[in-house]
Amino acid sequence: MEWIAQFKVAGLSFPCETWYKIIGDLRSEGVPLIIVHGGPGACHEYLLPLADLAPSMPLVFYDQIGNGRSTHLPDKAGDEEFWTPELFIDEFQNLMRHLKLADRPINVYSYSWGGMFIAQWAARPVAANLHRLVIASSLASINVWRIGITALRKKLPLDVQEVLDRAEETLEFETPEYEAAVEVFYKRHLSFARPWPTKEVQAALEWFTKDPTTYGTM
Repeated sequence: MEWIAQFKVAGLSFPCETWYKIIGDLRSEGVPLIIVHGGPGACHEYLLPLADLAPSMPLVFYDQIGNGRSTHLPDKAGDEEFWTPELFIDEFQNLMRHLKLADRPINVYSYSWGGMFIAQWAARPVAANLHRLVIASSLASINVWRIGITALRKKLPLDVQEVLDRAEETLEFETPEYEAAVEVFYKRHLSFARPWPTKEVQAALEWFTKDPTTYGTM
């Protein structure tokens, strides 16, 4: 079932909305699993295969602010003071209060960018109810991540590297050549699933195109 949680954001004159989906019954004795997507901007769809866990525990999927079915804020594009990890931490805790889970044991599965801000949340007293935490495909240092990405790019075919370099120089990221070059990288390092992309991954990629506000800014 799908619902909306109201989320008041400092500096905005209107309430935002966090879309979420529950599979199972939060009133059951099982510890619920909260699923936090990456990106920022990838949204929940590519993590839906985790729904197979539903027979053993209730699940909560949600789309982070600026993404998917939650409130979009294109006017905030480029505003690095607005789009901070703190915003997403506040939204996560607001959702926990809305679901009456702030004082109940919870498990959290966080992926990529989701793991970055959830790690910060988990280190705070407000996360005292955290039972178990999974941080998947995330990073502890953006500088080390950049070094790794650069090393992987250097292993791509030279013509692909040239397209990527040219796009970064010209800031033209919507050409067919650039999209094809990115796909080469994704097939090697994002997902080995074939055919590419799976319907879940395709949904995530489409959200990046529909509204690049959060990903482009952060």
